[in-house]
Amino acid sequence: MSMARLIRLLASVLLLIGSGTMAEAHTRSESHTNWVIDGRLVRVDVTIPDLEAARLDPKGGRPTDMRILSYLRTRVTVSTGGKRCVMAAPAHMIAAAPRFRRAALAYDCPGTADMTLHFDAFFELVPSHFDLAQIQFANGDFSEQIFTSDSKDVDLKKTEGGELADASFLKFVEMGIMHIFTGIDHMSFLLGLVLISRRLKDLIFVVTGFTIGHSMTLGLAVTGILRPHGEYIDALVALTIALIGIENVVVTLKRPDNLALATGALLSGMGILRIFGFGSLPPLLLIGAAMFTGCYLMISGHLQDAGRLRMVVTTVFGLIHGFGFAADLLENRLPKEKLAEILLGFNLGVEVGQLAVVLVATGIVVMARRMRLATPRAITVDVLASCLVAVGMFWFIGRSFTAG
Repeated sequence: MSMARLIRLLASVLLLIGSGTMAEAHTRSESHTNWVIDGRLVRVDVTIPDLEAARLDPKGGRPTDMRILSYLRTRVTVSTGGKRCVMAAPAHMIAAAPRFRRAALAYDCPGTADMTLHFDAFFELVPSHFDLAQIQFANGDFSEQIFTSDSKDVDLKKTEGGELADASFLKFVEMGIMHIFTGIDHMSFLLGLVLISRRLKDLIFVVTGFTIGHSMTLGLAVTGILRPHGEYIDALVALTIALIGIENVVVTLKRPDNLALATGALLSGMGILRIFGFGSLPPLLLIGAAMFTGCYLMISGHLQDAGRLRMVVTTVFGLIHGFGFAADLLENRLPKEKLAEILLGFNLGVEVGQLAVVLVATGIVVMARRMRLATPRAITVDVLASCLVAVGMFWFIGRSFTAG
């Protein structure tokens, strides 16, 4: 089988891998908790993205405050000496950032000996869910932990600096791998790269360029040089998925002018609507995206071999995708002495995760080849790329009118 056939079969496999969770928006399922230990009084704030809170509504809508509080009261608890602490005050909702819900709970414990914090929310809904926890003590000490489905309890006697502070390099690598495996946005974008790469070498280059973008973003963000505007990132991530799908169509049809103008006009129109109060993304951001999109599609569509240009643009797209994780990191206080190790380990995990998806899918394709399963490249690219365009634009427009 030719490399072209191998790659198009690989693309089909990746689409099947991602199709089951295509509606799940960005990457990860997560929440944030802030625990304050002041003697026998323990206060905890639970911050939940709207996407996670919607899981508590059978219809996927916006759950009531009472529903959220009722759910959290039995799943976010404190115990001492093996006995659960009683609530010191009624649980209540407090002010939160846009697109988040925030609940406050307080517990009165009979003592501080053998105190254990317990978090068991959302795991039955999303097994890969995790909670990033900050633990503050009255004496000023600070700890960070990660609650997962396999680690729902934190014994304060065994906590000295938190899981992030004490975690090994391999833990950060694992986080990077899971960032890819649980991120449907990244999987969709990777599918677009597979579709447009005619050679395996080209695919490795563009995937690596994507990782370089991640690395640059995280480095600039966590060191304070750049601060991502978190509420806009999801929309831009969706736009990159749509653009890589459009580029696939452009390359297949060899007529970029109409598609480039149409895409630029759509983004410009959204920018104009924003000036009149419709939508939430900044108009300059939308107009700038329109100019970038039109120019890039024009150039890419007219070049005989856009491989080098594509790696540069993929790096730019990687910057945007990387802001999604960087925004999450900035919600938490990271141990400064381990920043370099966290960045290196996470990004290595991202690269391993991406390449693992490609290699595993390639093995499946080899087996499919022996079964003589193949479709014409033009049909494969047109159908799968059109799906990416549809999903990407659906996410982008939806998030553009809900961000902020």
